[in-house]
Amino acid sequence: MLYKRIIHQTIEQNLDKGKVIIVYGARRVGKTTLMKQILDNHPAGRYINCDLLQYKSALETTNSELLKDFIGKSDLIILDEAQQIREIGKILKILVDTFPSIRIIATGSSSFDLTDKLSDPLTGRSRFYMLLPFSVEEILQKYSKIEINSKLENILRFGLYPEIFDKAEQDAIEELQNITSNYLYKDILRLENIKRPDLVLNLLKSLALQLGNECSFNEIGGLLGENVHTIKRYIEILEQCFIIFRLSSFSRNMRKELGKRNKIYFYDLGVRNTLIMNFNKLESRNDTGALWENFCILERLKYNHYHRRFMNTYFWRTYDQKEIDLIEEYGGKLHAFEFKWDPLRKIKTPGEFLSVYPESKYMIVDRNNFWNFIC
Repeated sequence: MLYKRIIHQTIEQNLDKGKVIIVYGARRVGKTTLMKQILDNHPAGRYINCDLLQYKSALETTNSELLKDFIGKSDLIILDEAQQIREIGKILKILVDTFPSIRIIATGSSSFDLTDKLSDPLTGRSRFYMLLPFSVEEILQKYSKIEINSKLENILRFGLYPEIFDKAEQDAIEELQNITSNYLYKDILRLENIKRPDLVLNLLKSLALQLGNECSFNEIGGLLGENVHTIKRYIEILEQCFIIFRLSSFSRNMRKELGKRNKIYFYDLGVRNTLIMNFNKLESRNDTGALWENFCILERLKYNHYHRRFMNTYFWRTYDQKEIDLIEEYGGKLHAFEFKWDPLRKIKTPGEFLSVYPESKYMIVDRNNFWNFIC
C-alpha cells in the first residue's frame, strides 16, 4: 500500500502561490514517491531527476530561453535532488521571475547544501517543508490504533523508514545496514570535502550511546581526540543531513536551571540502533526509556511540522537533577511533558517547575495515552 504523506495536501495548497516549494529530507524517506504522487494530480507536470547527467547539463544555464525550451509546455516541474544543479538558486529565481505561471517543486537530501544555494537568490520566493520517515499518524491509514500499539516495540527497534516498516526482522536489519552505510554517509562526506568518515561514524556512535542524556561537546571531543569546534561543526552537518536533531535547555527564572546545554535525538530509531548494532527486544535492553523518549519527541516534531504548528521546544533540568523531557512554548504559555514507557512507574510531579511557571500545563506521556500527544 502507498501511504499518502500528510505534507502532501499542504504542498498542493501552496503550489499556486507564486513560490518555489522546497522539500527537504534524508535519502530514502520517500521524497521521490511523494513527488510522483503529486505529479499524478498534474497531467501536464514533469518530473526531472537531477542526479542524471543529461538533465543536470540542460539545467545548468541562466539563459531563460534555453530553460523554457527544456521545460516545454509543463505547468509544473519537479526537480528531484536539486542540490546537484550548480547555482540552483539563481536558476530557480529566473524560472519564478520569468515564467510565473509555472509551478516548481525542488527536493534535496541536504538542507545544508540547498540552503547555501537558495537562501539569497530565493529570498521571499520559496516555502520550505521537511519530509521525514513515516509518522505514526501516517500509518493509521492502514492500521488501527490497536494494531499499531502491538507494533510499538518493533518501531522502537527498527524505526519508520518506508522501506523498513513492517518488514520481517532480518530483512529490516539488512535494509537498515544498507541505508546507514550507503545513503546517509553519501551526503555527509560530500559536504565541505569531509575527509574523516571514521570521525563521523565514531561521533554518531557516541551520540547514539548518549541518547536521552545531556551532551557535552567538550567531553565528546576529548573522547574522540578532536577539538570542540570540529565536534560542533560535524554535529551541525549531521543535523543538516537529517540524521540527528537537538533540544536546547530552557532557562529563564531559576538560578538552578541549566543553561546552554543540549540533548540530541535521532530522526530514525532504526538508524540509531544500527549504529550501535543493538536490535534486542525491549525486555533485554537498558535503553528502553531513552528510545521511548526519542520516539515521543520525534513523533511530536513530525506532527507539529506537518500540521504547521510553530513553536519553541526545549528540555528542562536543574543542577540538582530535577528534569522535564520536553517543553513547548507557544501562545505565550509553556507546555511540559514527561515520557515513560512503563505506565505503572511513578513519576514525581515537577513541583519546583510548576511553582516558578504556574501558568504551565503538565502531562505524563506513556503507552496508555500517547495517542493524545502525537495525533
